[in-house]
Amino acid sequence: MKSSKRTALFLGILSALFFAITFVLNRFMAVQGGHWIWSASIRYFWTALFLLVLVLISKKLKPVVLAIKEKPSQWLFWSTIGFGMFYAPLTFASAFGPSWLIAGTWQITILAGIIVAPWIQKTHPKKALPLQTILYSLIILLGVLLMQVGHARQVSIKDLILGFAPVLVAAFAYPIGNRKMMEITIGKIDALQRTFGMTVASLPFWILLSCIGLAFEKFPTASQVNTTLWVAICSGVVATVLFFKATDKVQKDPKALAAVEATQSTEVLFALVGELLILNETIPDRYAIAGGFLVLLGMVLHSLKK
Repeated sequence: MKSSKRTALFLGILSALFFAITFVLNRFMAVQGGHWIWSASIRYFWTALFLLVLVLISKKLKPVVLAIKEKPSQWLFWSTIGFGMFYAPLTFASAFGPSWLIAGTWQITILAGIIVAPWIQKTHPKKALPLQTILYSLIILLGVLLMQVGHARQVSIKDLILGFAPVLVAAFAYPIGNRKMMEITIGKIDALQRTFGMTVASLPFWILLSCIGLAFEKFPTASQVNTTLWVAICSGVVATVLFFKATDKVQKDPKALAAVEATQSTEVLFALVGELLILNETIPDRYAIAGGFLVLLGMVLHSLKK
């Protein structure tokens, strides 16, 4: 089990790197004037196409079709929660703050996963999480708060709310959708198949969102279409499959699962480096730097605890 946990933690950190690219590119598109509706929806159209190719090549399509046909309404609902209500708010928020700040706020998902676990994972016996798990998660969140202190002083209340509230929704939606679909499909399909199935099941949401964009005469730019292609590869395919593989490896161990979800805290540091390199942003203040160290500390403590 220790070997599985170490592998899961490594996959979790690797997925965080690719997820961080998404934060940076979403911010890039927002700064360039691209509408958030297209940054979100086109990404999932690209993702569905890439995953379909991968599933066909690996000859894994039939089990996914059968699984969806068995419980279509649950696939539709939980995939819309896990992917639609996760990514649309996250992309919307990118217009109101730098990528590292959005990535920092996103770390609330660590505690969100702990909070939703008891009523989502009904097939496993409910166990009280040890104080260690909660304490280490709180250290990460303290780091997140410090990272945002300096920036919060420079923005309006409106931008602060619009940059925070949508990410809070996303932070709860992602673990709820992921854990529920993991519960529904346990032992039937693998991480790649589950990612593809959830992407396909969330397409009605993205089509509806696109129709809303067209109704308001908001159209995607050529640069936005190209950028969402890279977002789809990095986040929709690579990062999501890696993260799902990581959670699959430890899904029966609540403590290890919480630790894997805690690896996503490194997105903050990856996003910060990416923003400095790609968007030429200034180096954050001492609060952000101190917060970054706390985030890493919390993640390391999570990974080392017995």
